[in-house]
Amino acid sequence: MGEAKGGASCGSHQCGNHGGCSEKFLNPTPMLDELESGPWPSFVGGFKELAERTKKPMLRGVMDQLEYSYNTKMGYWKGGLVTVDGYGAGVITRYSMIKDKIPEASEFHTMRIQPAPGLHYSTEMLRELCDIWEEYGSGIITLHGQTGDIMLQGIEQDKVQECFDKLNEKGWDLGGAGAGMRTAVSCAGPARCEQACYDNLELHLQALKHFVGQTHRPEWNYKIKFKFSACPNDCTNAIMRSDLAVIGTWKDAIQVDEPAVKEWIDKNGVDALVNQVINLCPTRAISLEEGGMKIDTRDCVRCMHCLNVMPKALSPGKERGISLLMGGKNTLKVGVNMGSLIIPFMKMETDEDREAFLELVEEIIDWWDDNGLDHERIGESIERVGLKQFLEGVGIDVDINQVARPRDNPYFKAKY
Repeated sequence: MGEAKGGASCGSHQCGNHGGCSEKFLNPTPMLDELESGPWPSFVGGFKELAERTKKPMLRGVMDQLEYSYNTKMGYWKGGLVTVDGYGAGVITRYSMIKDKIPEASEFHTMRIQPAPGLHYSTEMLRELCDIWEEYGSGIITLHGQTGDIMLQGIEQDKVQECFDKLNEKGWDLGGAGAGMRTAVSCAGPARCEQACYDNLELHLQALKHFVGQTHRPEWNYKIKFKFSACPNDCTNAIMRSDLAVIGTWKDAIQVDEPAVKEWIDKNGVDALVNQVINLCPTRAISLEEGGMKIDTRDCVRCMHCLNVMPKALSPGKERGISLLMGGKNTLKVGVNMGSLIIPFMKMETDEDREAFLELVEEIIDWWDDNGLDHERIGESIERVGLKQFLEGVGIDVDINQVARPRDNPYFKAKY
């Protein structure tokens, strides 16, 4: 148990990348086979299908190394540095620590490829991407990684530059990695969602262009991520998973289409209105009124529940823009953080609005670059020095909406 093999045994020879052999291309992997036994689809089945179809030794080696890792309960990948000309990031390196045992898996690097805002592709783009990757790499693609990138997994160092050149000719670019601006993520937004409160696709594109240098050549304390959600539904999960969460919102009252409300009630009944909408409003901002509904705008926190239940009858207000929340991340130096509200409302309609936003982000990043510690996310820097010092440092006015929670004691003492 735990013995690693470098190639499929076929009688008296090692079965390589040749035809005419009746044996299976892959070596036996009994522990990995167990992952196919459950009710759900398994990545192991996909690996096996691709390996048997393409006969790429790299795939066989990776399967052998993973089986070996499961037996020994250790991982055997180590990092390094692989780049393409003019770039300092975008390739995630994986060198095997047991290449003497399994030479076919000696290198298995990953190329991060930036998608278009909102993940808009044409079939021609995807076919070109797949063809190039199957020619130079393993053929394994993840749509999409946690960063939002297209993850092309499995390529050797001597093929990386040529593969990138081919991808770049077709309009693709490497995504972020390392201590710099990571690839941003945006939902479909106004392209197909009636709840969109700003053009998040345009803002994503402008931010991508603005920070392209910092994406390709990392220069900060640590990584920083944008996510752009066009409405408070936050379909990109920006508040939990990005340093800079740009969330669409509105300032005025929810727009109510009275005939559509009546139509909804006629179809679903008043009880459904009460049970599915009014009683589930977290701040009790909605009340029943003459067989219809009334919304108290002062108490509305834009949770989107009523709009999601009655999308034809209710829609976001007319005065739309964005809120900026900062500091969302997973566990690192400090535990899991959600984004804190920094800018309650900002218009995002014109090029001037977008330029003002990017200038603000530049100020924020400059403060973090000066005050943050090495390997410290921006939310951790703010938590360490305090929100007040951060706001003063970037020139943002204090707003009551930035308060995370009220004081336990509602009274205060003033000096006479």
